[in-house]
Amino acid sequence: MDLRESILNQTDVSLSLAKHVIMTEAKEANLVFSPLSIHVVLGLITAGSNGPTRDQLLGFLKTKSTEDLNSLSSQLVSLLFADAGPLGGPLLSFANGVWVDQSLNFKSDFKKIVDNVYKAASSHVDFQTKLLII
Repeated sequence: MDLRESILNQTDVSLSLAKHVIMTEAKEANLVFSPLSIHVVLGLITAGSNGPTRDQLLGFLKTKSTEDLNSLSSQLVSLLFADAGPLGGPLLSFANGVWVDQSLNFKSDFKKIVDNVYKAASSHVDFQTKLLII
């Protein structure tokens, strides 16, 4: 899938999310949310899932494979995390990370995707006895 088609699909998903949120939550309130952040989180979840869960996420995100989704996310992350330098790139920051209980291990393929595609932080934490404060 080419970048243009992927972005059109991502935009369609974002508009669907926005419509749903506005219709159910924002009838008489101010609301701010980030469809891009939601898309990135769902992409990370998709990269770490398999079977019917992965298939449903791919369908919702309107993409054919995790490879297509990872390619889009990698390109978007590279463009959007630019430093607003001489090329005129935007400057964008948002929290992007994966935390796993210390009793579990990251699958090496998933860890590579988290680090290299999504440029996300990944950490082992103690969810059993300690409170995680972000």
